Amino acid sequence: MDEDNNLNTRVISQIITGAASTVIAAGVTVILVVDSMYNIPKEPRINREKEREDYINSIIHGSDSHCIDQIRMSPRAFYRLCEVLKNKNLLRPTINVSIEEQVVTFLHLIGHNVRLRVIGSRFHRSCETIHRYFNVVLRAIMKLHKDLIRPPICCTSPEIQRNRRYWPWFEDCLGAIDGTHVRASVPIALQARFRGRKEGTTQNVLAVVSFDLKFMYVLAGWEGSAHDSRILDDALSRPNGLRVPEGKYLLGDAGYGLRNGFIPPYRGVRYHLKEYSNHSPENEKELFNLRHSSLRTTVERAFGVLKKRFRVLDAEPYWSYKTQVDIILACCVLHNHIMGVDPTDNITRDVERELQSETQGTQLIRRTQREEREENREWAIKRDAIANAMYNDYINRGNMLR
Repeated sequence: MDEDNNLNTRVISQIITGAASTVIAAGVTVILVVDSMYNIPKEPRINREKEREDYINSIIHGSDSHCIDQIRMSPRAFYRLCEVLKNKNLLRPTINVSIEEQVVTFLHLIGHNVRLRVIGSRFHRSCETIHRYFNVVLRAIMKLHKDLIRPPICCTSPEIQRNRRYWPWFEDCLGAIDGTHVRASVPIALQARFRGRKEGTTQNVLAVVSFDLKFMYVLAGWEGSAHDSRILDDALSRPNGLRVPEGKYLLGDAGYGLRNGFIPPYRGVRYHLKEYSNHSPENEKELFNLRHSSLRTTVERAFGVLKKRFRVLDAEPYWSYKTQVDIILACCVLHNHIMGVDPTDNITRDVERELQSETQGTQLIRRTQREEREENREWAIKRDAIANAMYNDYINRGNMLR
């Protein structure tokens, strides 16, 4: 009896197991059929490290023009920058990120003003990694500020000495000063202060530029509504601010006024004339304003190259305001580095051509009675002496050619 029961139990168990196997097999078959109907083929697995390395190498080992298009400087300037950052122990390679990759991603970002996620996708890095190394490189470049942005010195510029139109009349001139507006992102409560003559909110950045297009002093952070003379007063009052050597001077526009170390054009006199045309200068003041304008375009050219090279300066920023200020200073540091290594690259030449094609109109510089009283008498005499001597030479040379 017990044996019959055990036999029946085994038979039933086998039947149940067989049925279950049949059901499971059928279910798996159905799943596979359905999955094959809706399954989207996956992309082949990529080697991210190799793709990243190949992309970086295509930039820094490619042609000069391609490298400048991508990271806004030539391979020679790039390697020199990496060498400086490494030798000064400002950047270090990590297990996963080389110094070259850190610098390339930073330059690509400020050169094209792309978002972190775009850079992350291109280099197969997370946004957190890109953001972290962006700040690392930014701090490193800021530490080069004292080495690359140097204050005015007493030596006469070769650009002055080699040009008969300027030498010896401007032998004490060290450079030009001007301001430029850079887009700024600030809280709504502060936006009124940052709205100046330009559209939207901006910073008003003051800069002194030498005649070889290098920044000698930069002050960023002032709101766009601030007047140029107010920013200059701040620059002169700072402990480590702008200093013009005794007896030397900078050329500025009328907004800075005539003061110790700064010479603007004559007011009430035509400005932006053409020296050799039907409307040539008729007196010493017009000639002075003409050559003053010609020399002062140096700062306009420097700003033009800076903004064309680093597109981040012409776009709506998305960093904190402190970082926005630091980025402007870092761009000026990098500009000076490039001008020292490759001063006539494609970007610089493009800006030179654009400025040459622009026609300059005639302006009449006017002044108020208050501005006349405030003009520094000593420097007014110095300006008159330059203008008179230069005009006498201009007339004498003209008579010799007749």
